[in-house]
Amino acid sequence: MAGRLLGQLLVMGGAVVGRAVVQAYRQAIVNAQRTGAAQEAVNGIRRASKAMTEQEARQILGISEKTSWEEIVKKYDTMFEKNAKSGSFYLQSKVHRAKECLESIYHDKPDIMN
Repeated sequence: MAGRLLGQLLVMGGAVVGRAVVQAYRQAIVNAQRTGAAQEAVNGIRRASKAMTEQEARQILGISEKTSWEEIVKKYDTMFEKNAKSGSFYLQSKVHRAKECLESIYHDKPDIMN
């Protein structure tokens, strides 16, 4: 009899706690939407995942600031092909993003292209 009563108490207590947790979670979502915290967090994650600095791009390709655009393209082609054959898709995409980043910088400053 005492075991059954204890079991029922545990089940009922678990159900009450479970409902309270779900309700608190829903309220937290509502509060985050009201304050814009959820959207700001998502935007921050998107910005951080897409942005590559010029320094990082140069480090990935292993070039200096004085490297010509032709040398950058040669280095890119070499690294891209090596990763296409026996490397990883992740490294290949990093090499591609590095070239894209530097490409935008070099096209903004035409005197650097040579």
